[in-house]
Amino acid sequence: MSPSLRIVVIAPDLDILDPSDSHALLQAERSRALRIGLLENNYNLIASLPADVFLTERLAQLQPDMIIVDAESEARDALEHVVMATRNAPRPIVMFTNDGDTSHVKDAVAAGVSAYIVAGLSADRIRPILDVAMARFEHEQALRTELAVTRVERDEHKAELHNRKVIDRAKGLLMQRQGITEPEAYDKLRKAAMDKSMKLVEVAQRILDVAELLG
Repeated sequence: MSPSLRIVVIAPDLDILDPSDSHALLQAERSRALRIGLLENNYNLIASLPADVFLTERLAQLQPDMIIVDAESEARDALEHVVMATRNAPRPIVMFTNDGDTSHVKDAVAAGVSAYIVAGLSADRIRPILDVAMARFEHEQALRTELAVTRVERDEHKAELHNRKVIDRAKGLLMQRQGITEPEAYDKLRKAAMDKSMKLVEVAQRILDVAELLG
């Protein structure tokens, strides 16, 4: 993974309003350690943002390559904001937390988190973690693309079979009612399509619709 990877960190405000709040102090120290680790590994830390309703617009402006969620007790809320913000523009998401409650890890992975890391913010761990997260994200995106292509091909195949059946039915109707051969019926359909600047299947469907109306 390129060291110039553009990273946005989603984290709460590091300003400590109450110096006696040990939890806030610990969170602030953890967040600073994460930022220092990213910089020591030569990553391009382009912004640190709060998880709020403006996140979608901010990410659209910054266009990061990866998003890191740094959260603890509010991890679920922060993740929901990030998932909503990246719904139409997927990016690898890495979540760092010291929260020992892993009950929502499955939900996080299902929501699109590429890596969920509990503790362990030493600088030497950050690069392999982000390497694996990026590789997993790219693999999953490739699978989604392959699945989408397969679905398109399947739908196109279904449409082709349907169109062929419609044309065959229209040819059969012309053959029956006009006493002509199959090639002659096909030629009539093709000529009508050219004259009316329509698709062959559209002309065939019109013939079937008219026949159904007239009984």
